[in-house]
Amino acid sequence: MVAQGVMETRTRRRPCSSAQQHLLLAVALIACSSQLLVDANSWLSLAMNPIQRPEMYIIGAQPLCSQLTGLSQGQRKLCQLYQDHMVYIGEGAKTGINECQYQFRQRRWNCSTVDNASVFGRVMQIGSRETAFTYAISAAGVVNAVSRACREGELSTCGCSRAARPRDLPRDWLWGGCGDNVNYGYRFAREFVDAREREKNYPRGSIEHTRTLMNLQNNEAGRQSVYNLANVACKCHGVSGSCSLKTCWLQLADFRRVGEFLKEKYDSAAAMRIGRKGKLEQVDKRFNVPTPEDLVYTDQSPDYCLKNDTTGSMGTLGRLCNKTSEGMDGCELMCCGRGYDQFKTYKHERCHCKFHWCCYVKCKRCTSLVDQFVCK
Repeated sequence: MVAQGVMETRTRRRPCSSAQQHLLLAVALIACSSQLLVDANSWLSLAMNPIQRPEMYIIGAQPLCSQLTGLSQGQRKLCQLYQDHMVYIGEGAKTGINECQYQFRQRRWNCSTVDNASVFGRVMQIGSRETAFTYAISAAGVVNAVSRACREGELSTCGCSRAARPRDLPRDWLWGGCGDNVNYGYRFAREFVDAREREKNYPRGSIEHTRTLMNLQNNEAGRQSVYNLANVACKCHGVSGSCSLKTCWLQLADFRRVGEFLKEKYDSAAAMRIGRKGKLEQVDKRFNVPTPEDLVYTDQSPDYCLKNDTTGSMGTLGRLCNKTSEGMDGCELMCCGRGYDQFKTYKHERCHCKFHWCCYVKCKRCTSLVDQFVCK
């Protein structure tokens, strides 16, 4: 045994030939590339490749969870347990992406997606405000979709909301109906979305650990936004339209409100760094300590002016801008001082609308020639 160990040691110490060194280098590069590819994948890819046949997710029918791209090991296990939820996770991710693109439609970074499993591309490798927003709005989308699926009876493990009756609800109003199950949606989204972050085991205080804490904070902020913006909706009952009786239930806010709320949190996001105890702490302690509802970031954003494959910036070349605006959509800021080109285009819109009794509106279709401006 000792002699064998000595021989193995001597074998390991033998210098590599040039060919062996090249082979080892190639293997190392392939391994690194594979790891980057794995890290770049995201469960958000479910939004880009929606599940077409939900009935195939009946337990035991087909092992589709193993075929879905972007899932971490923990998320794949949850997929196997809650296969009927996966359609709505994809819908929630899509809702989040669409809202992100709406909120940033007039910014240099406009939440563009790319044609691969990373969805947002290399820009997500930077712990910026924009990355913080994408994590939050995506987590919010899952809460929103799963909560509504519960109410509609689409999921086997949940139903209508069982939220407690609000204390300020008048006594003669009935508390019931079939409300959105935001409690279940919140809990499931926390388990599924956070699974990727929680199963990582980076050294405390490392860059990777810092990014994990940032992601978890922003995931929670997104979930909190949907949970806290849910409100009480009521419907009147009575003879001839009277409101002698009211039935009330819990209802999710319109997702546009969630997007606007998180956009405000984006604008006031807190810059963070890792502290001595391995926890996030503010860079500037003059500001209030972030709550679970607040977004945080660890890296400064690039300016997104020019295309940069390293940072994932797509640049603003060819983007439409508003010549008369002094905001971020204005040609001066959007084009980063490079100037802009002007061209004519035809604009089609409804016009001369008239109401006809009873009961429809008839409009004409007007065409006009308008000026548009695009960044150089």
